[in-house]
Amino acid sequence: MNIQIDYQATYQYESSVSLSPHIIRIFPRRDMFTRVVEQAFHCGGGASVQFQRDLHDNDTAFCFFPANTHHFDIRFSAALEITPRNPLDFLLDSHGLNLPPVYSDTELGLLMPHLRTNFADPLPAPLAPVPGRPTVETLMTMMRWMNEQIRYERREEGDPMPPTQLIAERVGSCRDFMALLVEALRQNGVAARLVSGYLWEDTTRTRRVADDALHAWVEAYLPGAGWLGLDPTNGVFCDHHAIPTAAGLVPDDISPVSGTYYGEQQIPSRLETRLTVG
Repeated sequence: MNIQIDYQATYQYESSVSLSPHIIRIFPRRDMFTRVVEQAFHCGGGASVQFQRDLHDNDTAFCFFPANTHHFDIRFSAALEITPRNPLDFLLDSHGLNLPPVYSDTELGLLMPHLRTNFADPLPAPLAPVPGRPTVETLMTMMRWMNEQIRYERREEGDPMPPTQLIAERVGSCRDFMALLVEALRQNGVAARLVSGYLWEDTTRTRRVADDALHAWVEAYLPGAGWLGLDPTNGVFCDHHAIPTAAGLVPDDISPVSGTYYGEQQIPSRLETRLTVG
């Protein structure tokens, strides 16, 4: 099937500012199920653009601004060919059938940063570590609990809230769902990373939360299956409707746009975004 992505973000400042280099992470990841047929990228404000692969192997654009400006815009479009896939079409190795998985020395050497936890308070029972539980069933239980017990609320900007706050308030954005599930997986001994990207729907499916918008979810590494996408906001394993653009250890690694301005005082600004995926 053919998918068209059109994204635009416009930043406006009340007075002229000097901008740091900005890192853009909005480019779809290519794999056996996703082929980028055509894409175009533009960064205004007189920016010079360099395309790179970052530490996490994400495609990025580095935008350098040689002069002060009142505004700049980012425009991106892409035509994709998507092959449908079954998100449960995998076989776990015997040492990954139950939690916690037993990683080999080679796996641990690469996965240790993805196993470090940052949350000391106890998790709710469905998310808390219980050794010996079946892996796939437990992951489904975790996502189903989050989807049913936490209300989704769209929030365009800001870092993920701490897991303690999300558990207490029971309402958050997809970034908040993502941060809580990553922590729960790591406490259960599962290597996990943060992911951002696009989510799209078709007319034959029930509408998903956060579709046709920049979205955030999780990837877990399971022996025998590799990195698998988990979408706790919607309570499902990720299939071809989730199109990742960046993966990393911390939120800054996957932010669609990273950068700042320089000035002697705070300058009021406005951000407008527009995204269509279909």
